[in-house]
Amino acid sequence: MCGTCDTADRLALVARARRVADELASELLREPLAKAMDLGTAVGFDRAVASLAAELRRQAGTPERDAVRAAIGVLDIDWRQTTAEQRRRLMSQAMNAAGRATAIIPARIQARLGPAADEIVSATRSHGRRVQGLAIGAEFNALDRRITAHVTRTQVNFVTDELGRRVEGFGGEARRIVAEGLEAGLGRDDISAALQAAAQDAFVARSAFYWDVVAGAFIGNGRSYAQLSSYAEAGIARYVIEAVLDERTTEICRYLHGKVFEVADGLRRFDALDRLDQPEEVKQAQPWVRESHDPATGNRVLYMDRGGLRTPLVEVTRSGFGTRDDRGEHGQAVSNRELMDLGVSYPPYHGLCRTTTLAAD
Repeated sequence: MCGTCDTADRLALVARARRVADELASELLREPLAKAMDLGTAVGFDRAVASLAAELRRQAGTPERDAVRAAIGVLDIDWRQTTAEQRRRLMSQAMNAAGRATAIIPARIQARLGPAADEIVSATRSHGRRVQGLAIGAEFNALDRRITAHVTRTQVNFVTDELGRRVEGFGGEARRIVAEGLEAGLGRDDISAALQAAAQDAFVARSAFYWDVVAGAFIGNGRSYAQLSSYAEAGIARYVIEAVLDERTTEICRYLHGKVFEVADGLRRFDALDRLDQPEEVKQAQPWVRESHDPATGNRVLYMDRGGLRTPLVEVTRSGFGTRDDRGEHGQAVSNRELMDLGVSYPPYHGLCRTTTLAAD
């Protein structure tokens, strides 16, 4: 199994366990997101992500279930009585019905992410003043306003893009199920059950972990951009990467822990990202770090993938994963300048990334 898959499986397991505990606590305490938005600690960050993810799931839950019902309402027929042309038309109708049901989700998500972006920037500025002692004002500056607009707009674009992918993915799976079912001589009930399961997987089952990742990326990006804004306002020229370094810290965060980058470079990178609109453009400009294994050495290699072009960042000669306060050991690596050029100068570096930054001056 590939290192990237291992990492994804570990993150999914951690997210599911955390989600159960935090959603139970949220139900018992009725804690609003604003009170959970303590982004200065790992525990506070985790709780903020869990709280926002739970709210996003609530906003998307009904439309996702409606998409399943709408698609199956079209496809629950006796396929043996249809022609190839009729099957193509029915598949198109089912995808359109699912698309109409999920079309409301981006607006619902945007309505929640807008206020959350303000809370993220406010909490980050407050932590900078109280804990780091930054000489900054209590009110948002002009860059902060750009940040809240940017993280909201780009995250909603990602959600919209993902919903389109789900509809297309379900359409492809539905066509396969019907074709193979007919070839195997299956009846209406068997094919319908398989289509129901495929729709559930496309629009409901996958969404649980998906909203954890959306919330984590949204909060992580918002916090990092707001920190850059605070450093610039306080006249800070450099910042240091601060990973959590516990048992579930990823290899990339262990490697980057303690590295120092330039505030001005981070701001230039944000300015370039803020001019991009399409989700794929943003992904290409700031892709997450991936893992693979070098078959020659057996070691893990951390790399960036930009449109199929793989750029190695560092070789992990000894992993620290699963331990506390252990960065591991690393071999051949690119320079800090190259890391900045590749867009690896501030977190998040992966899904559910908890790594933060501190003023270095």
